[in-house]
Amino acid sequence: QVQLVESGGGLVQAGGSLRLSCAVSGIIFSINTMAWYRQTPGNQRDVVAVITSGGSTNYADSVKGRFAISRDNAKNTVYLQMNSLKPEDTAVYYCNADLKNGVRVWGQGTQVTVSS
Repeated sequence: QVQLVESGGGLVQAGGSLRLSCAVSGIIFSINTMAWYRQTPGNQRDVVAVITSGGSTNYADSVKGRFAISRDNAKNTVYLQMNSLKPEDTAVYYCNADLKNGVRVWGQGTQVTVSS
């Protein structure tokens, strides 16, 4: 199985930056794609950024040009660099791994709060 642990959330002023990290452990070769999602109270969990096993990336329109997803295979870590943060980026951010057998794995989430 695969385990995910997020870190790097916190409080930042609008216009600032944060970098989230997702440490991956377990059967890593079973992973197909990895992604970051975010969720606000009462709303569904929405995808923010995706990175495939081949390194291709995709972003939600709301974060294009501001966020960047990347991974360090040597450290088994996926990152989300968030720049030019806006109050509407405030959410709990979750790391996700989609495994080749169809199983979806989630981290515990990390809170990001952007003050205006």
